[in-house]
Amino acid sequence: MSAPRLFLALLAAASLAACATRPAATLSSAAPPAPAPPPPNVSPFGLYLAGHTAADQGRLSTAFAYLDRAAEAAGDPMYLKVRAFNAALRAGDVSAAAALAPDGPDAPAPARRLGLLVKGVEAMSLGNDKAAYALLTSPELAYPFRSAAILLAPFAAAGMRDGAHATARSDAEGDPVIQFVADLDQAQLDERMGHRKAAETAYKALMAVGDASGLVRLAYGAFLERRGRENAAIALYRERLDESPGDPSFQAALARALKHGRPPPLPSLRQGASEALLILAAGLIAEKQQMLALEYLRLALRLDPANNGAWVLIGDLLAPVDVEAARDAYVRIPPSSEQYVEARDKLAWTYQSAGDRDTALKFARETASAAPSSRDAAVTLADLLRDDGHYAESAALLTRLIETAGDQPDWRLYYLRAAAYESQGDNAATETDLEAALKLAPDEPELLNFQGYFWIDRGRHLNEALAMVQRASDAEPESGEIMDSLGWAYYKLGDYKTALEKLEEAASLAPAVPEVNEHLGEAYWRVGRKLEAEFAWRRVLTLDPDPKLRARVEAELASPLGPDAPLLPAPTAANHP
Repeated sequence: MSAPRLFLALLAAASLAACATRPAATLSSAAPPAPAPPPPNVSPFGLYLAGHTAADQGRLSTAFAYLDRAAEAAGDPMYLKVRAFNAALRAGDVSAAAALAPDGPDAPAPARRLGLLVKGVEAMSLGNDKAAYALLTSPELAYPFRSAAILLAPFAAAGMRDGAHATARSDAEGDPVIQFVADLDQAQLDERMGHRKAAETAYKALMAVGDASGLVRLAYGAFLERRGRENAAIALYRERLDESPGDPSFQAALARALKHGRPPPLPSLRQGASEALLILAAGLIAEKQQMLALEYLRLALRLDPANNGAWVLIGDLLAPVDVEAARDAYVRIPPSSEQYVEARDKLAWTYQSAGDRDTALKFARETASAAPSSRDAAVTLADLLRDDGHYAESAALLTRLIETAGDQPDWRLYYLRAAAYESQGDNAATETDLEAALKLAPDEPELLNFQGYFWIDRGRHLNEALAMVQRASDAEPESGEIMDSLGWAYYKLGDYKTALEKLEEAASLAPAVPEVNEHLGEAYWRVGRKLEAEFAWRRVLTLDPDPKLRARVEAELASPLGPDAPLLPAPTAANHP
């Protein structure tokens, strides 16, 4: 593809690192604003259909409102009660879900198990730790919810002042991720119960097996600060920043420790339990189990409504299906939070993706102004400026970022500035930045694809460019944009048969990308499949192409085609989207 894909912020692990630094809850409720009530005088079946449709469309609060009314109107049959329960939980009304939790012999086993977990969390959120512990340790609370119960039960035990069960090593039954989280929680619970030597031993044991996410070092560093051992904490923070220079949590921790600032407090029991669910949910998202992840995030917010990492992930999950609910999640992050810039950047992109470029740019400028030291905020602004055609301003902003990077250059900055230069038609500057980026990240698929396509589209270094794009495709075989570049390389080399095979695959992987369909039309035309070429080109016009691409495709469709004239009328302004 000629235009590189836009870069977004880091995923779950970086946003989870708020661990021990987040303030206590300040929001009154984790539930989003209530939807309009269902209209009166609708039959239970009508209410059920409306709720079912709303759930399919991702409008979770509306789904719950309809399904709850349907269950009540129909006398609470079990199948409707289960649906209303699930809808309430996913919409964020955990209290309502706990009240609706299915039980009894008629309730499906998965719903009963989830109901026990929900009721356990609700009891914990209300301070009834004894009831919560009984629910969370119930033998019936089995797969797939047992993992969450294993993580939560020690916090309920600590709330009961049951030190033996609070600090006993949890058995995650062979699940290394759950065991990691359980052991990390145990270190904090050991400290809470006054077992500081045991806590430090637990932290060191976790460090010994690796800490790719940085979660252990952040928690251990906070522990060291609370013990007055700032120098040891500073060493940990610097070690992490050597690996991940842009990690905002460690940047903030290091600045605090260097100034001998007030150590972060140990998280409350509710905060610790909420954080455990957040980490579990992030793992589920990585495994493509989005619905269960959403349910765990809602439970995490019931325990700690100010869990900003959970709000960010909820926004990410809801953005593709309910953009208003996603925006509601993102705007809950306060300016004092380490996730503020990330949330505001994502909020801006929801407007950009919806075509409201002015609002997106407004949010991005406000965020960059509110957080002038944040490189992420500046990068998002630069990316949006480029996407909106403000190429010179984008390049100037990226130049300032590159100049202030010092001895820690970032290939992404050169990549994005190269994209701005390419859009301006400055080929020499584009190649200079691509060369600099490739020196820093010679195996990065996005970068290999950009450099390769840059040459391919200009008919230069075709064999070398083909090899680069092939490497990118080997690394990311499901990328339609990279497959498009591969097909276009074969096209430029005159191998139209192979080009068509690759471009058809690209169109199946990225059917809504205008450039892919334009290239597919070119390949169809070259092999004599002219009607299919025309259909491919007409499809481009339905995909909101940029003005240059639209003009190019309209010219292709309007040009004389010899004896094989188009069977469809030439495009007019009336049938443009």
